[in-house]
Amino acid sequence: MTREQTGEQTGEQASEHDRVRIFDTTLRDGEQSVGAAMSAEQKLDIARALSRLGVDVIEAGFPASSPSDREVVARIAALVGRRPEEGRPSDQPPTICGLARCERGDIDAAWAAVAGAQRPRIHTFLATSDIHMRHKLRMTRPEVLARVAEMVAHARALCPDVEFSPEDAGRSEPAFLYQVLEAAIRAGAGTLNIPDTVGYRLPHEFGALIAGIRASVAGVEEVVISVHCHDDLGLATANTLAGIDAGARQAEVTVNGIGERAGNCALEEVVMALATRRDVHGLETGVDTRQLVSVSRLVSACTGMVVQPNKAIVGANAFAHESGIHQDGMLKHEQTYEIMRPEAVGAGGTRLVLGRQSGRHAFRARLAELGYALDDDALALAFAAFKRVAAHKRTIDDGDLLELVAAGQAAPEARAGQGAP
Repeated sequence: MTREQTGEQTGEQASEHDRVRIFDTTLRDGEQSVGAAMSAEQKLDIARALSRLGVDVIEAGFPASSPSDREVVARIAALVGRRPEEGRPSDQPPTICGLARCERGDIDAAWAAVAGAQRPRIHTFLATSDIHMRHKLRMTRPEVLARVAEMVAHARALCPDVEFSPEDAGRSEPAFLYQVLEAAIRAGAGTLNIPDTVGYRLPHEFGALIAGIRASVAGVEEVVISVHCHDDLGLATANTLAGIDAGARQAEVTVNGIGERAGNCALEEVVMALATRRDVHGLETGVDTRQLVSVSRLVSACTGMVVQPNKAIVGANAFAHESGIHQDGMLKHEQTYEIMRPEAVGAGGTRLVLGRQSGRHAFRARLAELGYALDDDALALAFAAFKRVAAHKRTIDDGDLLELVAAGQAAPEARAGQGAP
């Protein structure tokens, strides 16, 4: 089976034009989820897992926010940012990034924390929407422009890799946003991140915002455009893909989509959308998709945030089928109801779950796996008994099926496999 059929990526390098960098902010924006605080050791474990996964940039924290955050970012920079983890698709360690407001003290703290990495980055931000400038910053547009120019230049004097974000770009006036981005470029920013901070934009609007930046901002061809979308309207992944299609080449994401309020764009969703629909996007990432489920489970365990069963890609039901029609299709051909293989994301395999919606074909197939081959009459009796039990139980496990057999409801004389349990 080809990689296109499995939806699998192994981290092979593509040209910069055809490649989307994955910037993971699970340890910073993800930890801002209510109740998701992690210990230093848990953060280090996740950072190592992200390195093995193949993400390009790990935003390890907000060093100025607390001494403990500064310390853990420094540890990640020194231990994860100095060499690639075993199993990492790339022979280079990930970039280790620290967040900083456009304030000298924040930027200095971020630099002190990430300086130990082989590839350090300072990510600084300042709001550019009128509502944020008026009510939160209490700054005028000229003051914001001057602050961005000054603080990005300060960050660039310390660190060769600087990213700038105009917070709440999704609700910013475009002409002013363009001015701010030009100031950041002139001051030395190499990445411009465009955040839809409150998840306000619709996909066509967000794509148009990125297209407008590419068409209107002087010097933009010399930098990487990044997108950072929140999920307040359930559109974070759609908006991220719209931004990528409009020319962004870095996506800021979190594992399982955790983050402030309704969360961030989910890493696994963007990566697998690009992998599965490469015929549309024509783009790759450096992520080893076979590690997605294991990293998801690690983050869930460390944060205590349970992944909903119907979560795309990594949910428990992502490759499970109960409906008889679906099960029949899957037994005939796996691509009837699965657009990617579970093995491609490390999910193990397809599960045909027996329940009240299940049909005769899946029931027969599961009995055969347990060692029972029934003729048509015996199968009809067993299936009727199964349906009676299923009417009162949400799912039927193997123990229930064996009880049916043991009770004689599955016509023991029809048993063909002498080695059956």
